[in-house]
Amino acid sequence: MARRAETIELAVLGLLHEGPMHGYELRKRLNLMLGWGRVLSYGSLYPTLKKMLRARLIEETTATTAPVSRRQRIVYQLTEAGHREFEELMAEVGPTAWEDDNFDIRFAFFGRTDMEIRLRVLEGRRSRLQERLDRIQQQLAMTQKEVDSYARELQRHGVESVEREVRWLSELIDAERNPQEQTPRTSPSSGLEGADVTTAGAEVTSDRKEP
Repeated sequence: MARRAETIELAVLGLLHEGPMHGYELRKRLNLMLGWGRVLSYGSLYPTLKKMLRARLIEETTATTAPVSRRQRIVYQLTEAGHREFEELMAEVGPTAWEDDNFDIRFAFFGRTDMEIRLRVLEGRRSRLQERLDRIQQQLAMTQKEVDSYARELQRHGVESVEREVRWLSELIDAERNPQEQTPRTSPSSGLEGADVTTAGAEVTSDRKEP
């Protein structure tokens, strides 16, 4: 749950970096971004917002939704500390940047990082997935005769999903290194757009399972 909350916090920082938003709009944008076949409830969002308010990463203002109703809604915006926190998080290139919990969000805001950071995160993600793929294939070789056809088909699907993401990451890395020759491609299983490039796909993410 803590890792999930950290992911939501990073996503909120990134979205508010674009400009102030009220809670409804934040939740809608977060659901599109986080995806993964799960819906983010207000019960998950507002505790994160309250935590960020206490940390002075964001602040509340009010805005009138319409002249007739004069109804005011709370709008959230980043503080200077929030801007700094977002920039520091996006500059990280260690394991937390390429693990399942954070990679998709980091990728969605890649347009706000420089090429060196993007390359290190992409290469780290690819290396981690390749290690995972090697382990899965070793286990498959040992268990092929012990499982039925449906279990083997599920295992094959998992392997193909990881292989597909590894190929996609390799294409993105090549495009970063040779920007004049290639354009970063959309993930084959994604339809969501991030800042400058599309986010890692929901289907690929949902297929990620540690062996």
